[in-house]
Amino acid sequence: MIAMFLLAAEATDDSPLAIAGVLAVRSFTFAPLEPITGMLADRYSRKFLMIASNILSFCVLVAFLTMDVIGGLVSVYLLAICLVVGRAIYDPAQTAYLPNICTDEELLTANALVSGAWSASMGIGAGIGGLVISKFGVETGLMIDSVTFLFAAMVIATLPDGGPNRYEKKSANPIEMLREIFAGWSHILERPQIRRIVLAKGAWASGGGAQIMLIVLVGMEAGFGDVAAGIGIVYLCRGFGSGFGPLVARPLMAMPKVMPYLIGFALFGAGLLYTGVATFEWGILTLVCIFFSHACSGVSWVFSTTLLQRRAADAYLGRVSGTDNLIITLTMGVSTILAGFAMEEGLFQLREMLLLTAFIQISMGILWLTFASPREKAFMGS
Repeated sequence: MIAMFLLAAEATDDSPLAIAGVLAVRSFTFAPLEPITGMLADRYSRKFLMIASNILSFCVLVAFLTMDVIGGLVSVYLLAICLVVGRAIYDPAQTAYLPNICTDEELLTANALVSGAWSASMGIGAGIGGLVISKFGVETGLMIDSVTFLFAAMVIATLPDGGPNRYEKKSANPIEMLREIFAGWSHILERPQIRRIVLAKGAWASGGGAQIMLIVLVGMEAGFGDVAAGIGIVYLCRGFGSGFGPLVARPLMAMPKVMPYLIGFALFGAGLLYTGVATFEWGILTLVCIFFSHACSGVSWVFSTTLLQRRAADAYLGRVSGTDNLIITLTMGVSTILAGFAMEEGLFQLREMLLLTAFIQISMGILWLTFASPREKAFMGS
């Protein structure tokens, strides 16, 4: 990601819209694929899909490097699109896989550990990636990155089978597959306890999608080293924060009196801390606010994922996860491209846009506490 941000910036003289475009093309490619890949996770081996997604990503990255086509903005966007196909296959398969190898009591801890491992990987990867790119260049960074996909496939190959349970062979007829997608949506719409949780990550992404792009600009502007190192540092704080929050807040996620309100407070907290990012002078307080804001968002992410895994039937879990991903990625794409366009046109400066996205998240937290929390309390108490 750092490599693609840098290449987009170099090709366009640091255009905010071009940098936002990297995230936007990922989101707008990811979103329409998720209903399909979610359906696949309810049909075929989830373990196999996770392995295949990493091998696909490895092949894509190696192909781009071998053909030496990474340079212009179009090629950067094309690489982003191709790589996100693997991610779209992986995510619903991984979410649906986990409940099949964990007990219900283990699930919350398992999701917290998944978030912690993902965050550590992102934080360490961003930090090392920024330094490697800064010292050795983009191509070297991407070569190292390609190997990590292959390593991931090898690790996943050692895991046990994780469903789905297949009692009969299903038709590969596209019409039948389309029916299964609509059946998954019906499963969500008919169950309010699933329907509202599917919206939780999208509520964060309404402001958080733009923030992922905005902290790239913070890293470029703040002077935490050269550009690549600066982006690496802010992404390191984002990554470590996302893992820190769920691990520390794990006891709160199991407290019945807190559970109905946890997502709302997490959204509110994530936005409140970004007001600090927007107002403090660039420096250590900026990084602290980014860290703790994404700790809050990590709590919301892990808790909402666990609730979906507990409430959705296993036969529908891939499609429920796919719809969850569809909503968040679509919201992230819209949020990112609107923020990039507004800054490109000079409607907002960086700090003003950070503040606006913070207020959007605070508003989402208040709305959740006002409307969703009472229904969650009634459902959990029933």
